[in-house]
Amino acid sequence: MLKSRKYQHNFSKILPEAMFDRESRERKAQTMVAVLSDYLRSDLKSFSVLDIGSSTGIIANYLSKYFGKVIGIDIDTPAIKYAKDNFIKENLVFEIGDSINLNFPQNMFDVVICAHVYEHVPDADRLMTEIHGVLKPGGVCYFSAGNRLTVKEPHYNLPFLSVMPRSFAHRYMRITGKGKFYYEKHLSYWGLKRLVRNFERIDYTKRIIENPDLFHADYMIKHGTMKSAFARLIVNYAYWMCPSFIWLLRKKCDLPNRLL
Repeated sequence: MLKSRKYQHNFSKILPEAMFDRESRERKAQTMVAVLSDYLRSDLKSFSVLDIGSSTGIIANYLSKYFGKVIGIDIDTPAIKYAKDNFIKENLVFEIGDSINLNFPQNMFDVVICAHVYEHVPDADRLMTEIHGVLKPGGVCYFSAGNRLTVKEPHYNLPFLSVMPRSFAHRYMRITGKGKFYYEKHLSYWGLKRLVRNFERIDYTKRIIENPDLFHADYMIKHGTMKSAFARLIVNYAYWMCPSFIWLLRKKCDLPNRLL
């Protein structure tokens, strides 16, 4: 039995079909750029970005086309090596780095990307404290997060896995041949709100569902489909049941400008 949640190393080897899928990861990056462009309303080239959990570097590489400086970090050594070997640009850097012990000065970055990372780290609260520290006052974290209260767990496609007691989840993983332990630890909507309580939360989930074309999110949900209609019902009347959320987390400051 897994007694404590330590670091989840070499995740790109656990789910290579996801981490090396360039098309799907660039689609996610397109949505990130669209959301950040909508919020920042200025030339993205003037902003610096830290991509936490950058893995194989596909998303960071895409972001580097739009932002002035992009640094991608991950504890996944093979993934970082792949990123360094395949994506070489002057404004793009990849480093082995621990997201709950960031080795960067305080108030350094305009934007931090934290896309489906919180469930993979040993201490999600520490992760958010570190992100808060390296963001400039008024800076924002693009935070996409899975909901614990979902029918199908997104990493292993197993029904009800994320809501099971941990001991049952570990056995479920073994029985289905998905692994020895269920490492990921998802939070409910209310748990996520508590997790990001030190930020101003700007919710893009509803806007994306209502206008997926604007945010290049048609790969997730196509406008005019039954899935789209159902998603609108959920987001308007049972928001806590959304399978995932996309929020911008703004580091509060006393200045009126969005970014310094």
